[in-house]
Amino acid sequence: MSHIKPLKLSAFALLVLAGCSASLQAQKSVQKQPIVAPLAVVKKAPVSENELKRWSHLDLVKDSIPGMSVDRALTELLQGKKGQKVIVGIVDSGVDIEHEDLKGMIWTNTKEIPGNGIDDDKNGFIDDVNGWNFLGNAVHENLEMTRVVKKGDDGSAEYKAALAQYTEKYQEALKDKELADRLMAFHNTIKKSLNKTDYKLEDLSTITSADPNVLESKRAMTMIFTNAGPTFNPESELTEYSEQVYDQLNYNLNKEFDGRKIVGDNPEDIKDNHYGNNIVFGPDKEKALHGTHVAGIIAQIRGNNLGGDGVASPNVEILTVRAVPDGDEYDKDIALAIRYAVDNGAKVINGSFGKSFSPHKQWVYDAIKYAAKKDVLIVHAAGNDGYNIDETKNINYPNDSEDNVKEFADNVITIGAINKEYGETVIAPFSNFGKINVDVFAPGEEIYATVPNNKYKYLQGTSMASPNAAGVAALIRSYYPKLKAAQVKKILMDSGVALPAKVVLGKSENPNEKPVAVSAAESSKTAKMVNAYNALLMAEKMSKK
Repeated sequence: MSHIKPLKLSAFALLVLAGCSASLQAQKSVQKQPIVAPLAVVKKAPVSENELKRWSHLDLVKDSIPGMSVDRALTELLQGKKGQKVIVGIVDSGVDIEHEDLKGMIWTNTKEIPGNGIDDDKNGFIDDVNGWNFLGNAVHENLEMTRVVKKGDDGSAEYKAALAQYTEKYQEALKDKELADRLMAFHNTIKKSLNKTDYKLEDLSTITSADPNVLESKRAMTMIFTNAGPTFNPESELTEYSEQVYDQLNYNLNKEFDGRKIVGDNPEDIKDNHYGNNIVFGPDKEKALHGTHVAGIIAQIRGNNLGGDGVASPNVEILTVRAVPDGDEYDKDIALAIRYAVDNGAKVINGSFGKSFSPHKQWVYDAIKYAAKKDVLIVHAAGNDGYNIDETKNINYPNDSEDNVKEFADNVITIGAINKEYGETVIAPFSNFGKINVDVFAPGEEIYATVPNNKYKYLQGTSMASPNAAGVAALIRSYYPKLKAAQVKKILMDSGVALPAKVVLGKSENPNEKPVAVSAAESSKTAKMVNAYNALLMAEKMSKK
């Protein structure tokens, strides 16, 4: 399933939302030794709001938060150095290129004359000034398993697996709908009792009604607030949750729905490749939320007292390729999106999407090999099911291995997600893992970044971990442009800070049982977390060889 809905929809305990802006906090030190995980990390103080907004930039040793030491890298290693601009392709749901915190960070195709209706650069895409939208006006889509089931039983193993997963998913969605309806009912009861839409935990204690319905609602909302924290906003969060659940039933899992009709191409024909339009945020800017957030993690303007800070800002340009709908992406769109980004100069491509079925995976494999030939690094999210993706039944497409073991290219790096507390539970419970198919971890829980229409939001998922790592990759490619994509991948993996010796992986089947920690070697190829400071030290060394 695409990573646009990264978490188990009812996991309110993971939602912590806040407002206000953050400022750059510089750190000074003279030692230029690689950062190593201390044996014991003692949390120095509760995380402040400003720290939370940019925790992925902080440092494990100095701040006792397992961030990527971006601030430290900028102040100790890069001060006074000049990097070159790096184009980063964002293959996603679209990007709000007009956002106040992405000004000057958007790629422009200088070979096109804007708005003249002519394909000036003769690449087959008319007026592709800031990128391309392969989805046209389409927003909602089926899941790939729904599409496989719709085609009918062809006797294949793929059909049987898709049908089994579809049946399970559909039952889950019905349960989620029941839960969403109940939660909305509780929320509406409280709104009526308090006579206001926005309320906090302390407001609940003022309710004195003896009505059993009101008392039950009060109990439920108290529990949600207690789990989710003081900044939880019931109106926006519960509405959003409800919308997601209904979207699953109305679009993602609805066999009668055909989201592709509106695009006007044949998704089964890779040669039918000039379709879509140049409106890179799509027909409804609000629906470009996921891609805008991803772009912000990499590129939002540093130190301007708006939102968070971009990992690679200001030496980066965002090239938007809209190819990921609200549902599962088509293999054809992803293959063409990768090629488009490569052909227009991207040196790093971020892919915060994925799915469990891929009928035309060869098209995507060919595009990955094309990117490898052109020295482009693809950074991909590991997925959000809490699964071991080394197991054949849990493969997360696209991948860089035809047999799920041997890689056919050395330019794809797969990223799992961590949270801000270093210890056995540092790997986010939703993050996929696998000692063959996940390479390294990066911050992916409670990440604050741009969303459409000059807003900002905390989101979580391997969707957020991937651009954090892609930002570090862009930094390396900016300051050490002679290094190849395969070398940048190796640096990101080898230079990471070690995870704790033992870690909890995936979601616990039984919420009442204490999760069991296993050797960190089971988590990924490296058992490490991306670290910008160490990566730049290693890049410096490697570039001198």
